[in-house]
Amino acid sequence: MTGIQLILISGFLLALLFFFIRWRNNIADVLLFTVLSSTAIIFILYPEWTNVIAHKLGVGRGADLVFYLCILIFSFVILKLYARIRKLEQMLTDLVRKESLHKKQADQQST
Repeated sequence: MTGIQLILISGFLLALLFFFIRWRNNIADVLLFTVLSSTAIIFILYPEWTNVIAHKLGVGRGADLVFYLCILIFSFVILKLYARIRKLEQMLTDLVRKESLHKKQADQQST
């Protein structure tokens, strides 16, 4: 095992551990992150597998395949974060509206 393999595997294992400690509330997210981390560790340990899979899928090199898959994964993450931000914005808007109405009613009752 080379030095870079140790560094990369350690990084993925630390990220997985951090994920389990912090954000273990959604089973789908935990499962997805576990599968992605396991796949990454396997590809780090056996980099020639990426070339074999890439050739079967019609991609020239394994590194290109990994790059294309990362683009897909990052696109999914960006869309998921965007949806979460929109949901938070809507919740904040609803909360501000309710608070404003509550304050207006309190002001009317005090006068």
